[in-house]
Amino acid sequence: MTDIKGTIAKNISELRQANKMTQLTLAEKLNYSDKAVSKWERGESIPDVTVLLEIADIFNVSLDELVRADCKKNISAKKDSPGFWKFRNRALYTGLAMLMVWLISVIAYVLVDFLPVDANWHWLLFIYSVPLSLVVWLVMNSLWFNKKLNYIIISLIMWSILASVHITALMFGRNLWLVFLLGIPGQIILFLASFIKKPKALPAEDENKNQEMDIL
Repeated sequence: MTDIKGTIAKNISELRQANKMTQLTLAEKLNYSDKAVSKWERGESIPDVTVLLEIADIFNVSLDELVRADCKKNISAKKDSPGFWKFRNRALYTGLAMLMVWLISVIAYVLVDFLPVDANWHWLLFIYSVPLSLVVWLVMNSLWFNKKLNYIIISLIMWSILASVHITALMFGRNLWLVFLLGIPGQIILFLASFIKKPKALPAEDENKNQEMDIL
């Protein structure tokens, strides 16, 4: 067991450093404390299997590689590619998805322009493409990127929707500038919500201790 602990500890530490990641960053990805990661890297404890699988996925190695002593052979070959290429591809997919919103808007604009009606409003399609593309960004970011950025994206969505409504009202001869006042409480709510943190999970051994205390 001591050898396994030492091997896993060494592999986690080397993979983390090879990917230029701090203990705190890795801990946040796993929803653990940096102290727990530090204990893993010192060989004082071992993450459970589900956490080991998460760690292996983060560093793009197999579970077998993570728990074996020959993992070091693969670190130099992987350290420049896993995170970078994964991030690059996901960023490209996100950009393409957002551009699809604008492509649909352009197609709709052209089609409306061919209709035998006086549609002076059809340029508003591009105005509403802004919040729609931001919604796509929000979805992709929630799936693949740092979720802390969601608060900024939601803020941009809120203000772009309010601006779209205001511009639409101006198009029909109404000045609804007061609609922007709705953004003030909305922004305050988002600001306060950004400080809410989920309780960090405890390492397995600490959870066992707490369960023992509850029994006593």
